[in-house]
Amino acid sequence: MIVKKSTWPSWHCPGHRKPLEDKGDVLLCPDGDQFPSRNRIPRFVTNGNYADAFGPEAKRYRLTQLDSYSGTTITRDRARQCVGEELWSQLSGKQVLEAGCGAGRFTEILLGRGACVTSIDITKAVDSNQENFLRSESHRVAQADIEHLPFAPQGFDIVFCLGVIQNTSSPEKSVSCLYEQVRPGGTLIIDHSTHSLSWYSKTAPLFRRLFRRLPPEESIKWTEKIVDLLLPLHKMVRNFHSAQMLLSRVSPVVCYYRAFPELNDQLQREWALLDTHQSLTAWYRHARTRGRIRRTLEQLGLQEIWCEYGGNGVEARGKRPLS
Repeated sequence: MIVKKSTWPSWHCPGHRKPLEDKGDVLLCPDGDQFPSRNRIPRFVTNGNYADAFGPEAKRYRLTQLDSYSGTTITRDRARQCVGEELWSQLSGKQVLEAGCGAGRFTEILLGRGACVTSIDITKAVDSNQENFLRSESHRVAQADIEHLPFAPQGFDIVFCLGVIQNTSSPEKSVSCLYEQVRPGGTLIIDHSTHSLSWYSKTAPLFRRLFRRLPPEESIKWTEKIVDLLLPLHKMVRNFHSAQMLLSRVSPVVCYYRAFPELNDQLQREWALLDTHQSLTAWYRHARTRGRIRRTLEQLGLQEIWCEYGGNGVEARGKRPLS
């Protein structure tokens, strides 16, 4: 199903919540705010935010986690688990807000299921996303902040946000802002990292104190040096559980030899580079239990809540009541 552009939820001023007039290279608010459009991407945020390091990494590794590039179904399987079988079979034609889109690993999956996807990210990763998946009648991109979204409330059938909320300044506020965009009867789909003894007993938090203060290009350079030094050791001990556990305590490298053995050595390196850099440069890294995520959704009024440990921590979804 192809949806005409006129059916997109319209752009609204994040501050005044009024419809914007599209002048081609700028969007104008009746109350005076203006938002530039560069590379046909509306920009609702300025440079210099807490997630700046994620933009350059998305550009450098813009293909890395796409299933079409890796030849796997890793991303598809994760998305399907979070969406749920019933909704998975009904994605075609749905208006989906994909928050924190990055270079588009989940954009590819959602578009492949026939959804009409509005992909947003606070960083310049939106340029990589649009390069991977061109603007079309079923896809558009904007640079925007989850806590200040450029839409009127309740405009989307599905709000989809994986791998993002733990990196925002306030996870609970982020969930609330995302839920505001869900139509009656629509679905919110999220995940969140959870508490892990292994994280707190590793050297990664110490590296992070330094890395998150480096300029993005500098932090990427140092990440590559660390990964190239230590990833071969991870490969050597991948079949020895005790040795792998010991190495993971001293190495900040995010390694997938055990989790995704189907990835070849080139992809193992690329995934390690991407996720190690992200883990070491994230300005915020919150953790939440399953119970706390469920309570947050219940307090917002979601129904039919599914909330389980899985993936990168806790995965959850729920529906906005019809009335």
